[in-house]
Amino acid sequence: MTATPADGDDQPRRLPLVVVLLLPIALVNALGFVVPTLNLLRMSFFEAQGTGAMQEVFTLATWQKVFTDSFYAELILNSISTSFLITVLTLLCSYPIALYLHRSSGLWRSVLLVLVIAPLLTSAVVRTYGWIVILFENGLINNALAAVGIGRVRMIFNKTGVTIGLTEILMPYMILALMAGFGKLDARIEEAAASLGASPMRVFRHIVLPLTLPGIALGSLLCFVLAVSSFITPKLLGGGRVFLLATEIYDQAIVTLNWPVASSLSILILLIFGTALLLYTRALNAAT
Repeated sequence: MTATPADGDDQPRRLPLVVVLLLPIALVNALGFVVPTLNLLRMSFFEAQGTGAMQEVFTLATWQKVFTDSFYAELILNSISTSFLITVLTLLCSYPIALYLHRSSGLWRSVLLVLVIAPLLTSAVVRTYGWIVILFENGLINNALAAVGIGRVRMIFNKTGVTIGLTEILMPYMILALMAGFGKLDARIEEAAASLGASPMRVFRHIVLPLTLPGIALGSLLCFVLAVSSFITPKLLGGGRVFLLATEIYDQAIVTLNWPVASSLSILILLIFGTALLLYTRALNAAT
């Protein structure tokens, strides 16, 4: 009769295997994310010349400018507030769809799920140009408003157009994230509450909403991060008149060739991402 090794004896043997399995993804992350991020952090301490060149000397002038200039303070606040508004609107538009999809079944569920995923098969650039056509002064919406006597409304090359476009573009991500977090939702609990006399609104407020908070937190985190880092839609629908972090990074890096400022703003976006992730973790812990 052979003795079986204890679980503690297997740990040293499994450790090299775990390291070997994790090594490829660790190298990919190091080369694709950590090294470029550290390079951006290094460049943020360089000094930009008037010709667009960088002088590789350590200076805090760029960071001091970013934190003291009112333009950048307004830029950061505007980016966060706009992204938060887009996230809230996306959640309000997507939640009923995700809840209906979660409760549906059979062929109808498959058809609806395909319709939700279908926009992701189209480039964001194409969808943004589609919104330009719809929101333009002589577009579909303004023509309809003019036909009923309301009058034309400016909905392009401003924050309104950016908000509408990004809300629609981010809805598939929000819906899929919500559905992934609806695992705790059980129709039998709702039926039990209704049988005890609870109204539909009370069932939603005390049962459905608390059980779907993990999905809400996940979808909000995903959409907020995508909204903050979005470039194509704000650039096209904003027409250069809506200043957000991603568009300003592009202008500083490509137009004015001020790479230290672009690097500093890029690091700030990463800090915003980290803060959003921390808030998501706390919200998830509170929900559970």
